[in-house]
Amino acid sequence: MRQSGFRLDTSSRKTVLEVGIRGRLVMTNPVSNRGTAFTPAEREQLEIAGLLPHRVTTIEDQVTRTYDQFSRSPSPLSKFIYLSQLRERNQVLYYRLLSEHLEEMLPIVYTPTIGEAIQRFSHEYVGTRGVFLSIDHPENIEAALLNYQIPPGEVDLVVVTDSEGILGIGDQGIGGIQIAIGKLGLYTAAAGIHPERAIPVVLDVGTDHLGLLHSDRYLGERHARVRGERYDAFLDRFVEVVTRLFPTALIHWEDFGVENAHRILNRYSDQICTFNDDIQGTAAVVLAAVIAAVRRTGVALNQHRFLIYGAGSAGVGIADMIQDALAAEGHSAGDFYAFNSRGLIVEDSEGVRDFQRRYARTRAEVDQWEVADPDRITLLEVVRQARPTILIGTSARSGAFTEEIVREMAGYCERPVIMPLSNPTDRCEAKPADLLEWTDGQALIATGSPFSPVRRGDIHHTIAQANNALIFPGLGLGVAVSQARRVSPQMIFAAAKALAGLINEHQPGASLLPTMSDLRLVAATVARKVAEQAERQGLARRTMTNPVQDIYERMWKPQYPELRIVDPHDDLD
Repeated sequence: MRQSGFRLDTSSRKTVLEVGIRGRLVMTNPVSNRGTAFTPAEREQLEIAGLLPHRVTTIEDQVTRTYDQFSRSPSPLSKFIYLSQLRERNQVLYYRLLSEHLEEMLPIVYTPTIGEAIQRFSHEYVGTRGVFLSIDHPENIEAALLNYQIPPGEVDLVVVTDSEGILGIGDQGIGGIQIAIGKLGLYTAAAGIHPERAIPVVLDVGTDHLGLLHSDRYLGERHARVRGERYDAFLDRFVEVVTRLFPTALIHWEDFGVENAHRILNRYSDQICTFNDDIQGTAAVVLAAVIAAVRRTGVALNQHRFLIYGAGSAGVGIADMIQDALAAEGHSAGDFYAFNSRGLIVEDSEGVRDFQRRYARTRAEVDQWEVADPDRITLLEVVRQARPTILIGTSARSGAFTEEIVREMAGYCERPVIMPLSNPTDRCEAKPADLLEWTDGQALIATGSPFSPVRRGDIHHTIAQANNALIFPGLGLGVAVSQARRVSPQMIFAAAKALAGLINEHQPGASLLPTMSDLRLVAATVARKVAEQAERQGLARRTMTNPVQDIYERMWKPQYPELRIVDPHDDLD
């Protein structure tokens, strides 16, 4: 990284910062600032003596103080704002605090609190990092990306959103920049991707959110969301510039609308190194939970029947990923049933989107079923007729997995696999405690939101949280280490298998997935398998000599870099 008066080497675990500026500018840049941790000698040399309290503190002291301040913040949003301000004041301290309290702070810096922060973005704006690209000024894309001041060979990640499908709250205009920043924060905290090797981007293509358009405080372009050829041309221009300026970077698509998400992924996945977390990340972590659950059932993956309740981007992405896993193991297509808002998807159903058609059942099949309305077959009717063994919910319909439905599954399936994945908690299809009660403790469960463990008799059931953070940081690190040209389905499958391999399948009540407290281990393990798979497929630009050491060296630990104070007249630009 090079900025005027700074040069930061981020190529290895041990970073070095050369500083050529003096005075207060040293403390106003979050990269160079270390607050009260500056030594007396450094204060003299940098001409900041007298500008700080005299006592020199360690970063451990600073973490303790900032954690106390964080804890006193009265609400999740105020905690989010406090952490954001800390990040813009002292980058190393922010990531050190986050890494030491990751499980506690994850719901603050990411979902669910980040949803509120996104909605309040224009009202609470006090300055934030990131690149804002307007569809009304496509000629500025290259200049804006260069203005972020990361040299081309030093960019590992570009996380980009157009903010149309933000979490469960939809179109949020340029406020979506916060989701890109949040994702990059997890790349750093979990996988050690240095924050100065990543760029958050929001594509401002307008918004269909009338509340934002009518708000005097909204900071984005004031027109309806642009679609069609002009949108595609803007996206093509963005991809062309990014891949030319940063040829080894992974483009991570985040929270695009349902239609665009699949279309964009299909458009670019065979051309560039790219990844959609909502489709592929969600699918991979669910696949990992499915692999773990299948091992416990003792029934082979290709012998299970799958019901996807909520066939949107996430639901169909999960189905596609399981199909890819079956194909990788030499099996034919799996037995899938998929639901949209109108019921079971059948070949002649209305409102079926192109990406859903793969999972449409034939009319001849369902005509043999006993149902009340053949044109709107219910979830209970499918469970009774098709007898699925794995039930996955991505519908955002609270309580959709009723006691009657679950008990029906438990009647024909010894260990039903049930995954109510919708976020937040109040949209979850069923609560884990209920699922265990209705199946006499036999259900194998993964959820989208965090739930407390459930005790039944002598067994302590730890509930797996299918959080994308278990996959995408490690995948990004694996791509960075290998400098992969593409992200192949096999690389994502390798990530899922690596994740599934980290749990104890023989312990009664054990989680189907690792916990958030293990994210560094998870990311390192996933990264190694992803990088090795890239090599096997001939997709790696860089060959690892020692995978363990190579992964370890690239995982930055938040600590103040070695400081080299150079003459102000030296050229560090």
